[in-house]
Amino acid sequence: MNTTHIPTLKQMEDFVNGSIAISLTCPNRQEAYSYIEQTLVAHSYSKLKKPNKGIVRSYLAQVTGFGPAQLTRLIRQHGHSGHITPATRTQPTFKGKYLPEDIIELARVDEAHEDLSGPAMVQILQREYEVFGNEACIRLKDLSSSHLYNLRKTNRYQRRHMSFTKTKSAPVSIGERTKPTNDGRPGFLRVDSVHQGDKDGEKGVYHINLVDEVTQWEVVVCVEGISEQFMIPALEAAMNLFPFMMINFHADNGSEYMNQKVAELLQRMLVKLTKSRPYHSGDNGLVETKNGSIIRKALGWIHIPRTPDNVTAINHWYAAWFVPYLNFHRPCGYRVTEISSKGKRIHRYPKDGYMMPYEKLKSLPHAEQYLKPGLSFELLDLQAYAMSDTQWAESMQIEKAAMWESIQL
Repeated sequence: MNTTHIPTLKQMEDFVNGSIAISLTCPNRQEAYSYIEQTLVAHSYSKLKKPNKGIVRSYLAQVTGFGPAQLTRLIRQHGHSGHITPATRTQPTFKGKYLPEDIIELARVDEAHEDLSGPAMVQILQREYEVFGNEACIRLKDLSSSHLYNLRKTNRYQRRHMSFTKTKSAPVSIGERTKPTNDGRPGFLRVDSVHQGDKDGEKGVYHINLVDEVTQWEVVVCVEGISEQFMIPALEAAMNLFPFMMINFHADNGSEYMNQKVAELLQRMLVKLTKSRPYHSGDNGLVETKNGSIIRKALGWIHIPRTPDNVTAINHWYAAWFVPYLNFHRPCGYRVTEISSKGKRIHRYPKDGYMMPYEKLKSLPHAEQYLKPGLSFELLDLQAYAMSDTQWAESMQIEKAAMWESIQL
């Protein structure tokens, strides 16, 4: 891009935000003044609204290297007279040790070496003159690293060193570090991964465990690995198995959950993503206790090779037998918190508080409002009461044995 090109407001905004790559050089002050004047005229600056004026000012500041105060003075001068002219000097100037051409040469060398540290650049400038005979560095060879940083701050250097590339996005923290507050509503999931052992350096399958905080409704799926290739379809399938709408997805800080693909999936489903806080091991404690009491108890610690056939067999058993058993036929304890006379919180699990997750869901006030569209408790009752708890458990164990027969260990 050259200094005769006047971009649109949208192009200016993209340039300021780093969304487009531009290489621009303003070799001297007079050309910078001329470019500012052309830009103000082309966009009728005085008639622009305040936000658009801000875009123009930010753009000109980056292009010319002028500071806010200097830009304000130049724009005001243009508004009064219609032109921008160099200010008349009222005091004598003194020739510095490093001339304008030295600063331009420094900017050129800096660009070539992509702005190394001060001591490294000093060494390069010395070698440019002493080893390679570059006469343009005759004064720069004596430049100190501290004064090098001073020269880099000058307007002349910044106008010459105006090479912009698309901004690398700063690392954005995915997921808010907080303990979600459910307010007694279902749909606040706690999620964790369980690894099914290593053998001879080979990883086994992984289980993804999702537990609702209020009802303890639990869904488990199996994947070959915890990369995005396997996690995204597995998470989407698992969340579809919950009978109620999802509100929050909470996990630890593992990269299998805290990545852009998972964040996009949850954003598409209008589900908030949060992660555990440092030094708060209880933030994800519910699902971590379920890892041991549910998954390890069901499948143990034996290594299961991560083949597609093994994953398919386990997921078939999960969806058809294990997940319904956990939610319709296996009771869970529900904590009751009391405040003692000393102000301490006391957690109890009363005997009459044990119930199936499905029963807990039905016991919530106005529970029908939480169900997904097309679902009703009449439909869910057909599955919940098709067999007794023991009949389902016995059938599940028979199907589990058949699953183990089909798994290649």
